[in-house]
Amino acid sequence: MNKYDVTGIGNALVDIEFKVTDQFFLENGVEKGLMTLVDEERQNSLMGVINTEEAKKQAGGSAANTIVAVSQFGGKSFYCFRVANDEFGHFYLQDLNDSGVDIALVPERLENGVTGKCLVMVTQDSERTMNTFLGITQNFSVKDIHESAIKDSKYLFIEGYLVTSPNGKEAMLHAKKVAEEAGTKVALTFSDPAMVKYFKSNFDDVIGPSVDLLFANEEEAMLYTGKDNLMDAREEMKKAAKHFVITQGKNGAMIFDGDTFIDIEPYKTTAIDSNGAGDMFAGAFLYGITNGHSYASSGKLASMASSQIVSQFGPRLQWHQAKDILARLNP
Repeated sequence: MNKYDVTGIGNALVDIEFKVTDQFFLENGVEKGLMTLVDEERQNSLMGVINTEEAKKQAGGSAANTIVAVSQFGGKSFYCFRVANDEFGHFYLQDLNDSGVDIALVPERLENGVTGKCLVMVTQDSERTMNTFLGITQNFSVKDIHESAIKDSKYLFIEGYLVTSPNGKEAMLHAKKVAEEAGTKVALTFSDPAMVKYFKSNFDDVIGPSVDLLFANEEEAMLYTGKDNLMDAREEMKKAAKHFVITQGKNGAMIFDGDTFIDIEPYKTTAIDSNGAGDMFAGAFLYGITNGHSYASSGKLASMASSQIVSQFGPRLQWHQAKDILARLNP
């Protein structure tokens, strides 16, 4: 019996989410729909012109959102990350603890520096745009990997955003090696089309011969495989992963279970905020396959959960919502 269902590694960012207009992007030179890395001065400048009254603050980062989702559905999870000894770092630790995620860091052992923050700007069309100052999380490295947690997990979940730095890539490779030697399965998410577009060779190095499970959206799958249609892309994806999920937004998702493709139907919803939808899909799916559900059932759970996420403001479910979704899955 493993102690954890999933151990995740990734960036630790305090998500500060705002509602903005398209005009805001034009006036402030922000590229809509992408995750853009910015320096602290640029981020503070943007914060100064955004209406912060409705800001929502949570411990985030792509993998963190996924790991919290595993916990909310009743799974056991651990997260490897780095935050600084400042107000946001202490907030981050407390939020993960409150979310039922096991961590190794305590306030007394935090390093000096600045905790990373992500401005999540949501427009009326529900699209999310992120400007991220990584802060101390850009120094995430092999020494932040907790090998014992990986060895005692059913799955290691690796965040794709880590490919942007040499030390992050080294940490990904090290964690994957630890997992493979321990018999822990490895799941990887591409995280963002820009990551695949600009760091494909790094992903090739991390994936190596294969990973056990790969998460991608349609655009990422086509970018990575170099194919211009989804049918060709999904065939090519078989070379990179034993199993994979391709999310398709309002059209649901497709899952390759190692033998056949499974189409996952979408759940009708009114989308107001797409932030965290992919992270939630991955978390719900990982919870499912590590807790006795089939790939089809796990996909259904993930589709239900992500449809709920896009219908509300913020990337995380309330605890009662997770319980309600599980009850709907198993009436």
